[in-house]
Amino acid sequence: MRKRRCDASGETAMKSYGTWLCLLCLSLTALAQQPEAANQQTTEAAPETTLTLNVAVTDKSGKLVRGLHQQDFAVFDNKKPQKVDSFREVEPNSSDPVKVILLVDEVNTAYSVVAYEREQLKNFFMQNGGKMTQPITLAFFSDNGVQMQNAPSADGAALLATLDSHEARMRTIRRSAGFYGAAERYQLSLQTLESLTDAEARTPGRKLVVWISPGWPMLSGPNIEMTNRELNGLFRNVVAMSALLRRAEITLYAVDPLGMSDAGSTQQFYYKSFLDGVKKINNVQSGNLALQVLAVQSGGMVLNSSNDIAGEIARCVADADGYYVLQLQMAPAEKPDEYHSIVVQVNRAGLIARTRTGYYAQTPSSRVLLH
Repeated sequence: MRKRRCDASGETAMKSYGTWLCLLCLSLTALAQQPEAANQQTTEAAPETTLTLNVAVTDKSGKLVRGLHQQDFAVFDNKKPQKVDSFREVEPNSSDPVKVILLVDEVNTAYSVVAYEREQLKNFFMQNGGKMTQPITLAFFSDNGVQMQNAPSADGAALLATLDSHEARMRTIRRSAGFYGAAERYQLSLQTLESLTDAEARTPGRKLVVWISPGWPMLSGPNIEMTNRELNGLFRNVVAMSALLRRAEITLYAVDPLGMSDAGSTQQFYYKSFLDGVKKINNVQSGNLALQVLAVQSGGMVLNSSNDIAGEIARCVADADGYYVLQLQMAPAEKPDEYHSIVVQVNRAGLIARTRTGYYAQTPSSRVLLH
């Protein structure tokens, strides 16, 4: 068992945390049992063998770079070069479907910030005369989960009308509710991301989910103690969430609406401690499921410390304007849920490739059951 010191004042809370975490792990374990949501009758799925990477390439200024070819890319799996079996460039206005969801987080964000956030969304919707470069779906995350507000639309005026018609809901879970409030927000946020991802996995194509939020609590630190059972359950959920995002072709983005007011907070950099994939169960922590961590690992971005929320949203949505799709074979796994890091390099000076950072491989003995 991983042992962490706990002072007397926090001992009861940490024990309750362990119980709560165990229940959360059990409630989310179903994540790992849904590799093919579209096939509800199948009872067993063979281990996946093909890895699809959606790759955004930018120059040092952050501008997307187009016109590259397969020979310009090199892919490494656990530092070993891999053969690319399939390559194509997705250009703007192509027939490849890209769904963009802007999600306003009303659970992890204070009311005053949500108001400013809505003003920034209005600015985003009305840029370019209200003509969106991509169809947008607007969603709101409240205590009741996610409510999709509209069918995808590229009409900024229509999106603005949808935004204006939405009323923020009164929350029963408050940011000031201490540890237990933080635990509730953590659980609700992950369950909401699970349900959203599961729903999006039912339709083909790439999805960009721009989660406008400072993020849910990480619940990680030196005073937390977990049993082997809790560690094992948490690890299973890290593996499952990674697989769900990958199978649904979701690229996740974390845009912090607190802007400069949050620039010096621990939240701005603490997530970087959890960016590496979890290779051993004993190393797993709740922070491995933080919004910012999942965003980076899915190939998205973490944007913070800026009051130009509209500009940050536009930067995320621009990823749909042009990218590259690479397919390759997953490396054989020597053990169940073995982590493989992925690095994509562009063989041209000054260019940066951004894609998912890894995956958890399966062996025949680690096949998962379908619902």
